[in-house]
Amino acid sequence: MNEIIGSTLKTLQKSKYLLEKLTDSQLCDTSIAPYYSSIGTHLRHILDFYDCILNITGKKIDLTARRRNKVVESNCDSAQQYLDTIVDELTVTNFDMEGNVRVLDDLGLGTIEITYTYGALFSQANSHTIHHYAIINYILKGLGITFKDSDFGYNPTTPKQTTLG
Repeated sequence: MNEIIGSTLKTLQKSKYLLEKLTDSQLCDTSIAPYYSSIGTHLRHILDFYDCILNITGKKIDLTARRRNKVVESNCDSAQQYLDTIVDELTVTNFDMEGNVRVLDDLGLGTIEITYTYGALFSQANSHTIHHYAIINYILKGLGITFKDSDFGYNPTTPKQTTLG
């Protein structure tokens, strides 16, 4: 298996562990300031990103055309099924990481078309996932939910805090 896909699967595995720990009401709780978003909206957003990559049309991936399946935001079983579908596809599909793909995205000034390699796109998706895990970690703390994964929401290159003593 390709190292980029292996890293992606390792990162997405954290979603599985998280979903096993949460209740449906915790998944869709929007009570934490300042953004009042839920863990479920962030997980759905992460999975939608991968879904776009996996549902390529021709040689184009449209990141602005996400499915936004709202059930995933409030139902742990639905979120787990969506995650399983993504993981299964990533496991069986052989991506040419050096191959080019055209990506449609809106960076703030309207939709543009960008040339990526699959490797760059999956690297972006993995970093994007970790970024959303950081936000989820903030929500977990606000909800008083402990999630025992010291790396959750941290990029692997983030320096670890050391205790001076």
